[in-house]
Amino acid sequence: MAERFPVPPKTGAPVLQLQGVNVFYGRSHAVQGVDLTLQSGVLSVVGRNGMGKTTMCKAIMGLVPIASGSIRFMGEEIAGRAPADVARLGIGYVPQGRRLWRSLTVHEHLRLMARSKGRWTPERIYEVFPRLAERRNNGGAQLSGGEQQMLAISRALLMNPRLLIMDEPTEGLAPVIVAHVEETLVRLAAEGDVSILVIEQNIGVATQMSDPVAIMVNGRINRVIASATLAADRDLQQRLLGVGRHGHEDPAFTEDAPSGSAAAPAPVPEGPIRVYVANPAIPTRWSKDVPAAQIEAAARTVSRPTLATIDGRRIGDTSALAARGPGEPHVVIAGTLDTKGEELRYIRDIIQAAGLRTRLVDVSTQGRNHGADVSPQEVALASPRGLPGLASGDRGAAVAAMTDAFAAWIGAQQGVAGLISAGGSGGTAIATAAMQVLPVGVPKLMVSTMAAGNVAEYVGSADITMMHSVTDVQGLNRISRAVLGNAAHAMAAMAKAHLATAHLAAARPATAQERPLVGLTMFGVTTPCVQQVARLLDPEWEALVFHATGVGGRSMEKLVDSRLLQGVIDVSTTEVCDMLLGGILPASEDRFGAVIRTKLPYVGSVGALDMVNFAAPDTVPAHYRGRNLYPHNPQVTLMRTTPEENARIGRWIGERLNLMEGPVRFLIPEGGVSALDAPGKPFFDPDADAALFEALAATIRPTANRQLLRLPHHINDPAFAQALVREFLALHQGRRGAARRRP
Repeated sequence: MAERFPVPPKTGAPVLQLQGVNVFYGRSHAVQGVDLTLQSGVLSVVGRNGMGKTTMCKAIMGLVPIASGSIRFMGEEIAGRAPADVARLGIGYVPQGRRLWRSLTVHEHLRLMARSKGRWTPERIYEVFPRLAERRNNGGAQLSGGEQQMLAISRALLMNPRLLIMDEPTEGLAPVIVAHVEETLVRLAAEGDVSILVIEQNIGVATQMSDPVAIMVNGRINRVIASATLAADRDLQQRLLGVGRHGHEDPAFTEDAPSGSAAAPAPVPEGPIRVYVANPAIPTRWSKDVPAAQIEAAARTVSRPTLATIDGRRIGDTSALAARGPGEPHVVIAGTLDTKGEELRYIRDIIQAAGLRTRLVDVSTQGRNHGADVSPQEVALASPRGLPGLASGDRGAAVAAMTDAFAAWIGAQQGVAGLISAGGSGGTAIATAAMQVLPVGVPKLMVSTMAAGNVAEYVGSADITMMHSVTDVQGLNRISRAVLGNAAHAMAAMAKAHLATAHLAAARPATAQERPLVGLTMFGVTTPCVQQVARLLDPEWEALVFHATGVGGRSMEKLVDSRLLQGVIDVSTTEVCDMLLGGILPASEDRFGAVIRTKLPYVGSVGALDMVNFAAPDTVPAHYRGRNLYPHNPQVTLMRTTPEENARIGRWIGERLNLMEGPVRFLIPEGGVSALDAPGKPFFDPDADAALFEALAATIRPTANRQLLRLPHHINDPAFAQALVREFLALHQGRRGAARRRP
């Protein structure tokens, strides 16, 4: 017989509706007038052992007869039908105990249950549960508890159900498997494939999977309550779901308690809350009360009640975990969860409460999972040094390996709307290295014990916001809550603004696109040249000027790497002098690297290559004190370069230019390279300039794409600025339209 796949009713009838359902075992009244509605998505039913939850499931499936009442599936009465008929209507059942065949392999299980038509196939199962694909040839008896549960769920999904009833799906599973199963089920529900009725004793799982949650006591649905309210109310958990008491002993178990419908959930508190799990171990009738101190110690902070989608709408009907894909806009909260888990989750919860999706990434180096969305093992797979670097047993080596791994991992992610972290020196080193990989404009915030000192190594040329943690990042207290809370709110605001800006840019008509950006490097002694270039380009290009102080050049190249600049006129390459000769404003060894990597058309020159920068005169190194020094101001002393030094500088730059595969035009102003390098000025030295020019000419390998142009002008002459612009526009002819279209 072909399967029957009911079409969702146009009238909006609930997927499942129980009204006045009664079930007896002999004289025992197991289910007592249950009213329960699952409109769509996921609904959790929690309760102690022996409260009638499993009997209710069996009644729905037709496995036990009901004495009275109504059970409707998508508006159709199914009470009294045989189990096979109920299954054919589109209700799948995953009972306790999984009930797999020990001798059949995973693939044989799936092939046995697969249907010729329908949404679910073994191949799709393997996509949803990659672990089963790895274990496809293993028998049922060879699987772990988590793998068996995945297979049991898969077997039910292959029946292509519209409703999946799961009885204790996470019972006996490791926390990391629980999280995976939990998230997978919620995602399936959110995608509209199937609605899910979950029977759970684990309050944490139940409240994570659905909102609201139904509580079953003594065979009745005692109430349907907002999951956040239940999660935050330790007394309520003890009273309704705890152990050592019976329902009839508590005045809360009265007939007038709200029950049955999900339409009127209890009021939902706002903002982060403390979640208490009164039954950390699955309770039985004979269990003793859990000490309050133990419950308090195990509590965690979440923002479950106000979780929302990125546009501010509540997920509500499905779950907080619904439809979160790695490519969707989200904020990454990263850190060492082995020691900073509570603090990082606190940050995450506040950001979620602000309506943003999040991914919690664990960059611990101890190799254990701590319940993050992305485990340290997954991050480590991106390490250029491989896993052995993390497993070396040496903390320093492990931190270095994780630093590389996280930087590589974050660089491969899509949809990152912000990155925030909190930690000490190790965590700061790991997180900020990854932050420097992200494009300029993507919010980056580091709460660190190291933020009160020199943060240059952590910030680099990136737009990283450093916030001092005041106290150590070690537990939540009144001070750390305030600091971390401010950081989280700041990140949420920045991420929202970043996403809004991106949205506006995408929505803007092509004709209204802003002018493309060109980066210009300037020093005080090349200012006239750069100003003229910017003025000439202004009608069609927006100029960004970078002060060539070491950081300035790196910042420009950071934007090149981030694809935020569509053009470069590198007038002032003076930072190379300080790098090679020990000045205080040096470039890094990666100078020109961004242009080499991106193959961006490059126009450059030799601006201010006649000088090395030092601080006050008494800071000039002793071996330079007899040189031609010029006091630029009381805090800056300039030193004229010699012919030998200029030759070295020319060779270094020429070798870097040879590595550029994009178009290159390097212009030499033979009349002087700075305002001080002109006739009558203190640094005028034709021999030194000639050494620089000849070294460049001897090193640069000219091709059709790479050309060295010598011009009889001073660098600040209008004719030289016009030449720079002319060459720049020629290289970008035909590229400007593409540049405008580039986001």
